[in-house]
Amino acid sequence: MINFVVIFFCVITGVVLKKYKKLPQDSHKSVNAWLMNIALPAIALKYIPKIEWSTELIFPLLMPLFVWLGAALFIHLVAKRYAMSPATKTVLLLVSGLGNTSFLGFPLTQAYYHEEGLKIAVLCDQACFIITATFGIIVAVKASQNKKIKPSFLLKKVFSFPPFVISLCALLISIISFDISFLDPFLNIIGATLIPLALFSVGLQLSIKEWRTDIRLISYSLLYKLLLAPLLILGISIFIETSKLTHQVTILEAAMAPMVTGAIIAADYNLNPKLANMILGIGIPISLITTFIWSLII
Repeated sequence: MINFVVIFFCVITGVVLKKYKKLPQDSHKSVNAWLMNIALPAIALKYIPKIEWSTELIFPLLMPLFVWLGAALFIHLVAKRYAMSPATKTVLLLVSGLGNTSFLGFPLTQAYYHEEGLKIAVLCDQACFIITATFGIIVAVKASQNKKIKPSFLLKKVFSFPPFVISLCALLISIISFDISFLDPFLNIIGATLIPLALFSVGLQLSIKEWRTDIRLISYSLLYKLLLAPLLILGISIFIETSKLTHQVTILEAAMAPMVTGAIIAADYNLNPKLANMILGIGIPISLITTFIWSLII
């Protein structure tokens, strides 16, 4: 129960402080910088070396790819029905095909499945980042510039992202069975900042102004992300033998709201950022309800 109190308290605190202008404009960027560069790497370094690797972990690692491919097909069908610009189509793909597997995914996974579930959520998140840093960047660049993308550009994007680099280091530590448990007290304290600050950042970024003008596009995006994506992963899971916990966490992560980074990419490449932020602003609070429903189903 206390986990859900923390979730709502942190999100609402962010909303209130933003509304009454108690923090500088764009202060969420400073919070996100801590999360991306410090807290997320600490979580990766804490959990990945302790993971007992097996073939069943292929499922959570592939989940973000399945969700992305499903989104690409769904958005393509929607775009054929409604006339929309390449920028708008790309925004819908970015926010529908990429899940908020860390900022929301970690606290909700911990609330429902505790520390053991969080280990699986970390894998889902790292796989989701790889999709973001490759397919996400590719479609954004193509929509904004219509240029070919050099492999060196993608490699720079991937290897300049601290959580990914630290995850590779943690994976190496796991492979060679090197004991870093002496770091646990430090990692526990730093990692503990992730959940409250991530939720606080979500609250700071919520925005649903002028949503009525784009309600149809918002509805299609959230229909896929909150309902069809987890339904797709649930269907795939029928044919994959995994533990109950892996099954549950992977589907729950697939059901998360759109990824904040997807909206950031849309803004960076000037791809209808207003639509991206509205989908986030509406999708995040709704997802708190829909993920609870999914937790009951799975």
